[in-house]
Amino acid sequence: MKVRPAEITEQFIAILDQHILELKEGLAERTYHLQDIAAMMHIHPRHLSNTISDTLHRSPCDLFEERLLSVAKELILNTNHSIAYIARHLTYDPSNFGKFFKAFEGITPKQFRDMNKV
Repeated sequence: MKVRPAEITEQFIAILDQHILELKEGLAERTYHLQDIAAMMHIHPRHLSNTISDTLHRSPCDLFEERLLSVAKELILNTNHSIAYIARHLTYDPSNFGKFFKAFEGITPKQFRDMNKV
């Protein structure tokens, strides 16, 4: 891997992971878009997207959604908060959160919680 693409990828992942942590801890007021991260990195969003896709063979959105879904599952399983609360905590409208979750898991967040109760 060339040096600059690797640096861009590493920086993107660091910013993404920090943002996901802020979302998990309820410290983020909104969810970043690719343009936001690109601006922080002082590069064009298309260049960022192409670099991430070339180096990791996955889109930046895939990485974000995968990490966000992981946090959502953790909060659903490890807290007693309502699904609506978790959605808002992750800066989602509750109905959109349900659609997001179901698109990836094939079941609603409530179904996921009910299936995984011990």
